[in-house]
Amino acid sequence: MAQAGWRASDDDVAALRAARCADPFALLGLHETDDGPVIRAFAPDAESARALTLEGALIAELTPRGGGVFEALAPQARRAPYRIEARNAAATWSFIDPYAFGPSLGPLDDHLLVEGAHLQLYDRLGAHLVTHEGVAGVRFAVWAPQATRVSVVGDFNHWDGRRCQMRKRIDSGVWEIFIPDVAAGLAYKFEIIGPDGALQPLKADPFGFAAEFRPSTASLVAAPPAHVWRDGDWIAARRRDPRRAPMSIYEVHLGSWRRGPGGRFLTWDELAAALVPYATDMGFTHLELLPVSEHPLDASWGYQPIGLFAPSARFGDPDGLRRFVDAAHAAGLAVLLDWVPAHFPTDPHGLARFDGAPLYEHADARRGFHPDWNTAIYDFGRREVANILSANALYWLDRFHVDGLRVDAVASMLYLDYSRKAGEWLPNAEGGNENWDAVGFLRRVNERVYEAFPGAVMIAEESTAWPGVSHPTHAGGLGFGFKWNMGWMNDTLRYMAQDPVHRRYHHDKLTFTLMYAFSENFILPLSHDEVVHGKGSILGRMPGDDWRRFANVRLYYAFMWAHPGKKLLFMGQEFAQGREWDADAGLDWAVLDHAPHRGVQALVRDLNRLHRDKPALHARDCEADGFRWIVVDDALQSVVAFLRLDGAGGPPVAAIFNFTPVVRENYRIGLPATGRWREILNTDAAHYGGSGRGNLGGVTARPERWRDFPACADLSLPPLAALYLEFDPE
Repeated sequence: MAQAGWRASDDDVAALRAARCADPFALLGLHETDDGPVIRAFAPDAESARALTLEGALIAELTPRGGGVFEALAPQARRAPYRIEARNAAATWSFIDPYAFGPSLGPLDDHLLVEGAHLQLYDRLGAHLVTHEGVAGVRFAVWAPQATRVSVVGDFNHWDGRRCQMRKRIDSGVWEIFIPDVAAGLAYKFEIIGPDGALQPLKADPFGFAAEFRPSTASLVAAPPAHVWRDGDWIAARRRDPRRAPMSIYEVHLGSWRRGPGGRFLTWDELAAALVPYATDMGFTHLELLPVSEHPLDASWGYQPIGLFAPSARFGDPDGLRRFVDAAHAAGLAVLLDWVPAHFPTDPHGLARFDGAPLYEHADARRGFHPDWNTAIYDFGRREVANILSANALYWLDRFHVDGLRVDAVASMLYLDYSRKAGEWLPNAEGGNENWDAVGFLRRVNERVYEAFPGAVMIAEESTAWPGVSHPTHAGGLGFGFKWNMGWMNDTLRYMAQDPVHRRYHHDKLTFTLMYAFSENFILPLSHDEVVHGKGSILGRMPGDDWRRFANVRLYYAFMWAHPGKKLLFMGQEFAQGREWDADAGLDWAVLDHAPHRGVQALVRDLNRLHRDKPALHARDCEADGFRWIVVDDALQSVVAFLRLDGAGGPPVAAIFNFTPVVRENYRIGLPATGRWREILNTDAAHYGGSGRGNLGGVTARPERWRDFPACADLSLPPLAALYLEFDPE
């Protein structure tokens, strides 16, 4: 039967009811026709409906078309928001029609996303509380270019994908809708039909700024930040060259540093009240937090994030993280976050096959799937994906004032054959194994961070010999500020695990690292990776009885703090926790009832103080003029010694290490100046738990040449101990 020109066709009505309409905004809402304005609305379960102005005046009684679709000519309607009042036998309800509104994103947003140039993409995508065309609500926007339909579903529409079908922006593949009367805290996901017409699992928002507490997986509409920052002076002072500044990093897994009553996670405010003053008292300059982005599985420690833009609900709301960072800055602590752009988990609510086909991941499994971790690998060559990841890096520095990012698993990004056998990887255009897309991405993100946030630091966890990781991009480097020195860590831990009687045969493990110590800006890491998966604790790796094990730990830490490079120590190792780290429980704080553990803790506190207060121990960490060997070849007695210098003529520090339990009396070393050399550290001191052997507070160097030095002194080297001597010109 013929239908009036203003009426929707039966096919269109059926498509609306089935949520298979190609363009619901072309049918629903207010539209001009040859017969005048027509209003169409969708109100499932309603038997009748009418359109009202926001003030309550009747616009039109709507005619049912079946299945919740209503329409009517509305001669008095004007282009303005209106309310739909719906009724059935049991109830009356109303809602401001989301299809009454025009687009909430502009053409520029499409252009910047497609070109990969939108540095603050988080201002546009995701869920934002806004006022649009005079009405308060939430603007939802998501990138899903291959989808044939995307709907927002949530508490506000009974998780019904028919009610809030989104508008597709053809140029960019972004879908958007403004939904009135949606408040902060409400849960939502995206319901997506893929290119093959199949309904996908409900997806969390890739740009969700808050998330439900696991095991729930929905995104939450986040309230605008309410925290008022007080760290302006800190941010302004952050611009100094970090290579010349002290950097002693306390690496923390927030879920297991301490636990609250009943084993619950501490909140951000509780962590600010406990962790910040503890790290400050211990003398650390930086806190590095294992990933705080939302992640479904506690056992991943955050390294398989799904909510890239959402601080984990385990510790509270996003403003809690802001208060934590502000408190750290007020206490003089910088905050670094672990950031994971190398891969992502394939949980059905996450990014994998997000719009029904590979989108964030590379379509070829030889580049898009990580065999070690059973995770997906980002398609770094796709501009939109690279732009989203870059925006995520900037987001944490912008919205949470963090001072830098430690980028996880960089080596897995750089090499196409990383952890793959022959035939399992796809070479680049030149036939090589370099992932040039990832290289370009890393360079761009580092450039963008350093340009936008002067004084911030980008740190690479990179374990290979890739050249120039911490060199500037204009010189062909990757542009990171620092690189973890995994070679130093592996060599020295292997050395320390040897019984002292055998260490003479492994002397090169101590000295080889200085062959390349200044090829990059290095951080010396004793990270969480060294105290898990059966490796035991740092204390547990040391040979001998309890006295020797603790003495070895103290000696090793003193060697680390004197060695060129910034320092990183994972939580619990500062007091020599005996057992391996357990991410499901708090640290063994009770061991501090025992003197040997308190001694190690006191030593780390003093090492941090010296690192911070003595320019010779930090100012030239990354430059060869800050180091000079004194004793490099005494493998027989397992002794090494070297000078640290500040490069500006300040007092040098001589560091001497005896890696055997034998006291070395009258051990002669060369020194650069005659006069008094004050003992500023002795790891064998009684208050650290040592035997109290030493040099009565210092030695006097006499004017006698020794091994290319103009002066020398004879020392008593305590067993399994380190000495720091500072020249005292007075």
